[in-house]
Amino acid sequence: MEVFQQVMAVVAVLLLLVATLWVLRRRGVAGLTLRNKAAARRVESLERLPLSPQHTLHLVRVRDTELLVASSPSGCSLVASFPRPGMEAGK
Repeated sequence: MEVFQQVMAVVAVLLLLVATLWVLRRRGVAGLTLRNKAAARRVESLERLPLSPQHTLHLVRVRDTELLVASSPSGCSLVASFPRPGMEAGK
């Protein structure tokens, strides 16, 4: 009987740990991804500006270029494309 109680205590602690991790991940406090992976991304969403419930502007960085993209129910369109701030054309 004592072994059963110990096993149940271990299971209860593990369930408590899983529930705590789930709550922290939902709040954005804990993540399982490494920070170095984010630095290696080639496409990054910088900002999002809702204009109406169905129309949005997105500022996206693709390597050394930033794109301003408009999205609507009919699709997406490129508004502007410009080099990343701080990047010189020759480098």
